[in-house]
Amino acid sequence: MKAPQKKQVVVLILLFIASGTQAQFYKDMSVGINGGIYVYQGDLTPDPMGSFKTIKPGLSLFAKKPINYFLAARLHMSFASLQGDDSRYSKPDYRQQRNFYFFSPLMEFSGQLVWNIRGRNYDDYGIQPYVFTGAGVSFIRVNKNYSRMNTAYFGETSDVYTGLVADNEHGTPRALLSVPVGVGAEYPLSERFSLNIETSYRFIFTDYLDGFSQAANPKLKDHYHSTAIGLIYKFGVKKKGLGCPSVN
Repeated sequence: MKAPQKKQVVVLILLFIASGTQAQFYKDMSVGINGGIYVYQGDLTPDPMGSFKTIKPGLSLFAKKPINYFLAARLHMSFASLQGDDSRYSKPDYRQQRNFYFFSPLMEFSGQLVWNIRGRNYDDYGIQPYVFTGAGVSFIRVNKNYSRMNTAYFGETSDVYTGLVADNEHGTPRALLSVPVGVGAEYPLSERFSLNIETSYRFIFTDYLDGFSQAANPKLKDHYHSTAIGLIYKFGVKKKGLGCPSVN
């Protein structure tokens, strides 16, 4: 065999292997889109479950690849916003006088491990509950407002007033390390499409998600959580039958 012909054969073999490897890689991979609500949890709400009076919408995209029957790897990306507002709460009374407010857009990227509780990563029927966790980074741009505060009520020597000075000197973060932890369920509609619903809590290890700490409650960290519902599409290699030759 001549050299040019050998090169052509080698190229064809490599292309065949590459196409087969790519097909296997995408087999059972899925992508999804979720829409839901994002809830801030921090100093500007008395509710330990978060500020449900300032819920904001959010959108998330993800890609998931099974590792085995139980475990899958997932790349997750979210776009949302967070908000907190003292004026939305009449109790305790000081919140109406303090009147702190913040708003921040949110962009989140994370890598996650998803555990299919029933070990059915490759099935396309029945409810499939799962739990997940991982690590990521959340990008924020905090806009805080304390101009509505009643300074006469607190006084310049109060912890709130002196705390504001310390918080302003500290500044606000632009990127936060996050650890998402959540639960969900997936329900296949067909071989390709599934519905899913999940809720996720983010640990972010800071008290400056809302821009306030010393002026509020420096003993407690801020967090946020979300609940979303969406649609999943699964890739795969369709089985091709041998078929029978047509007879004229």
